[in-house]
Amino acid sequence: MKYLIYLAVATSLAGGFLLFDKLPITTSKDANSVVSAAMLQNRLGQLSQKALSDAAKLPFDSTSIPRSLQEDGALDVTKSKTWTSGFYAGTLWQLYGFSKEEALSNAARTWQAPLEKEKLDSGTHDLGFKVFCSFGTAHRLTGDQHYRDVFLTAARTLSTRFNPNVGAIRSWDHHADVWDFPVIVDNMMNLELLFEATIATGDSSFYHIAEQHARTTLKNHFRPDHSSYHVIDYNPETGEVENRHTHQGAAHESAWTRGQAWGLYGFTTVYRYTRESVFLEQAKIIAQYFFNHPNLPKDLIPYWDFDAPNIPDEPRDVSAATIAASGLLELAKYDTVNANQYLAWADGILTSLENENYQTEAIPF
Repeated sequence: MKYLIYLAVATSLAGGFLLFDKLPITTSKDANSVVSAAMLQNRLGQLSQKALSDAAKLPFDSTSIPRSLQEDGALDVTKSKTWTSGFYAGTLWQLYGFSKEEALSNAARTWQAPLEKEKLDSGTHDLGFKVFCSFGTAHRLTGDQHYRDVFLTAARTLSTRFNPNVGAIRSWDHHADVWDFPVIVDNMMNLELLFEATIATGDSSFYHIAEQHARTTLKNHFRPDHSSYHVIDYNPETGEVENRHTHQGAAHESAWTRGQAWGLYGFTTVYRYTRESVFLEQAKIIAQYFFNHPNLPKDLIPYWDFDAPNIPDEPRDVSAATIAASGLLELAKYDTVNANQYLAWADGILTSLENENYQTEAIPF
């Protein structure tokens, strides 16, 4: 398995996303139509060995955390402050959970260490991405109480961004001239941190914030065709919707594909904790919208926006594909009627990612 596949998982699936211990056990009579356990075992084994090799070669630098590859194969790095900083350590932890290779856990601890200070970053909603993907996964796999304390502090910090008038967690503090209280669909993926904080402490306030945020997102983020806006701007005093934007998409009324993937996986995750059918139904609806969209290519790797103006001459978005695939693997456990279809779509994505068009031979070290 080539290097780009590994980085795609590391940067797009955010350490906590690939739930190796929660993969669906449903199997199909048609072995060619679903993700088989043997295939996943093989792929994860390859990833683990590749991660071991790469981690051994990569010199540690707390200000140069691996993020992705540039077009020429050079390693793109980031600092702990950014929203992707927890993905590399989180993925190393996940691969350790699969392989039990101590060298992977050692590497995960090393790259995780610079992230601890982010537990106090009250200026962002990205604490789930940064802290739970890393320290939360580390606690699940090791039981280390220090890791628990770190992600609980992050949960308390994130809770300070909840506005009861809006019923949601504020996403961004920037662009105050554009919006008053922006909430982005990406924020659905940070709710896992809060649900787990309730499980760890018994304090239901975290749960109620997460559930209310999901309900508010469900109410206001989706169009009649079931596509999602990226940003909903609220009046922080009244909770009324002021504007609907798609800040990172092709246009405000376009369907930015990564946003659709965040919704698919986010509502699946919320259902995991609440078992409220409304969230499961929303995940199912988003999955059908995504994978039946007329602009989805046959290889299931979407364009960066379903409504991008120059399709088919538009960039593909591997991150949207891999996020959606991870969501499907879990959704298949809850919606058994459609499980084989979800697994077939996930398998199609994983198979397509092995195509050389989505890979590079370059090794940046």
